[in-house]
Amino acid sequence: MTKIDQILEKDKFNTDDLIKLLKTEEEEKQKLFQKAYEIKSENVGTKVYYRGIIEFSNICRKNCYYCGIRRDNQKLDRYKMTDQEIIEAARFAYKSGYGSIVLQSGEQSNPAFSEYITEMVKRIKINTDGNLGITLSLGEQPYETFKRWYDAGAHRYLLRIETSNPDLYKRLHPENHKFKAREKAIQDLQKSGYQVGTGMMIGLPGQNEKDLVNDILFMKKRDIDMIGMGPYIPHPDTPMADSMGDFDEIKSDQLELSLKVIALTRIILQDVNIAATTALQALDPVGREKGLLAGANIIMPNITDTKYREGYKLYDNKPCIDENSGQCKNCLERRIDSLGEEIGYNEWGDSPHYFKRTDEDRENFG
Repeated sequence: MTKIDQILEKDKFNTDDLIKLLKTEEEEKQKLFQKAYEIKSENVGTKVYYRGIIEFSNICRKNCYYCGIRRDNQKLDRYKMTDQEIIEAARFAYKSGYGSIVLQSGEQSNPAFSEYITEMVKRIKINTDGNLGITLSLGEQPYETFKRWYDAGAHRYLLRIETSNPDLYKRLHPENHKFKAREKAIQDLQKSGYQVGTGMMIGLPGQNEKDLVNDILFMKKRDIDMIGMGPYIPHPDTPMADSMGDFDEIKSDQLELSLKVIALTRIILQDVNIAATTALQALDPVGREKGLLAGANIIMPNITDTKYREGYKLYDNKPCIDENSGQCKNCLERRIDSLGEEIGYNEWGDSPHYFKRTDEDRENFG
């Protein structure tokens, strides 16, 4: 039995164990993926659940140094989908059997935006007979706004921390972007009743294996229900454009590290939902399939009208820019079927961890 075998047999891991697992190579790496897939099968099954993404606006008040839709990117044409276009995208998801959608945009925070999202969530519920699950990914907001959107019918929220290392966080953001504000927003989301998702960028400049292990432990400590994380890919129109040198030379390394982080997250957090993000496919044509085999169970097909997709490139080389929603649906079906997994059509595919967490809260405080 190898050292890696011995670590994977443990019930509890220390930080050194987890760092060793992230450093696995070749055959030992495959053992990591196999263990993660076994845990996935036991805890969330082998169904893949869809979250159709509607990127309805690239208008953003934030100025993160890595992001293609940052406020100061003057090369970007800003857009906002019409109400009818958003409703039609949601209806496409509903008619196609997608269990849920994600409403995603650049970050805004003002009363008018809060009211707009409240009414949009209600309209989507009406237009899909109350059956379509709604996830929001709209950045940091006041608690009252989070609660208002939850009460309107949204039930999941994704707010990525990007990194749990405060010093590294400072290198990614302007001075007025505070890590503590991000943490508080996650706590407010849980208090509001949402299934809460977060995640990090993997392979950031200056990031090491211990940082990534701490990110995973951060998510475990905070009882996160769902994870959306992926490889860091530089965008040419940002201050971090040249932060990785010749990115083509390290694409495969970024992919392998991302897959190992997915696997380790599954092993440690067990019963959460984990997305195989589109960024994996930006590094490898079958990157998302590899993510599923490493322990992920969520796919997020883009159902935004193709005329807007070029304007929502958070990172370079984003795939599926020209592929319409119907083509994307058929392509994903073939890809997932090739793995021997099943698509959970017409199912929300909620995080098992959420129900465990909220049941425990009721037992302790009910």
